[in-house]
Amino acid sequence: MTAPSLIPASTSPGRHDLPGGTAVRLALVPGEPAGIGPELCVRLAQQPRDYGLIAFADGRSLLAAAAALGLPLRLTDAAAPDGGPGTLALVDVPNASPPEFGHPDPRNAAAVIDALHRAAAGCLQGQFDGLVTGPVHKAVINDGGIAYTGTTELLASQAGCEVVMMLANPDLRVALATTHLPLRAVADAITPDGLTRTLRITHAALRRDFGIVDPVVAVLGLNPHAGEAGHLGREEIEVIEPVLALLRAEGMRLVGPLPADTAFLPAKLSGLDAVLAMYHDQGLPVLKFSGFEQAVNLTLGLPYPRVAVDHGTALELAGHGTADPSSLFAAARTCAQMAEQRRRAGHAAPR
Repeated sequence: MTAPSLIPASTSPGRHDLPGGTAVRLALVPGEPAGIGPELCVRLAQQPRDYGLIAFADGRSLLAAAAALGLPLRLTDAAAPDGGPGTLALVDVPNASPPEFGHPDPRNAAAVIDALHRAAAGCLQGQFDGLVTGPVHKAVINDGGIAYTGTTELLASQAGCEVVMMLANPDLRVALATTHLPLRAVADAITPDGLTRTLRITHAALRRDFGIVDPVVAVLGLNPHAGEAGHLGREEIEVIEPVLALLRAEGMRLVGPLPADTAFLPAKLSGLDAVLAMYHDQGLPVLKFSGFEQAVNLTLGLPYPRVAVDHGTALELAGHGTADPSSLFAAARTCAQMAEQRRRAGHAAPR
């Protein structure tokens, strides 16, 4: 399977530059201020980078995280040129209450959501080329009086578009036909229209964001053994197979529906660019087992690239300096490469 962050060698420059020589600019949102998000952002700020990075956060939270880690951090104006390692451009979004490591405060929910909205608005307006997000605590946001099901849904609503959640690591990409649903609701949510839309968004994103000219996508069945010819369920026969036939007639290269229990064997994955799982826990445990530290969460279908970490707020680790920053590093790197590829595709789309 093609590596998730791979840019074709023929178009990959030494820097993440856009046509005309302008460096990619990424908006960065740490997420829950009492979790590990701020310290991961501080660690990211220490890394050499060939893209601009602008944080939407409470500057005091970032400085407190830097002090806890014993790392230097200089916050600069968002309009200033990127200062390189040890610096971070900032759009200050103050918290209502000073956060305490490991103890989230619902009073800060509004600031978390405001940071996401403002950073995403900047992407929609063309001020930034992509969005990188840290972990958000869903329960705390709702406790703060804000109805919130997830950042994926928030960004889709703000942009007014349909999206697909995909998780990826260097070995595997898994898109989801349904996301955060109770298992008993999944079968009813697998509809011809929804599945068609999901596959079209996924196919277009593989071309536009990853530069894959003719993507091959494996589609999992919903039931054990992909329904066993209707003996273990008829969703494959009545919903999935007709959709695949329709889209194959349009030229998409689709494999399946495949039994999920064998679809992730190395021999099965060979030559594939992505796998579409029918529900959250059908595909994501395999992906996380195969490379959790480097896994990232992508929102396909937005007008801009959005990449998030693939882990939670880890409140028990906050402020101790032991949280692994690998997923955030991978998210920023992948987002920069996707932004570069998207801009280049706009000038010379894959043929």
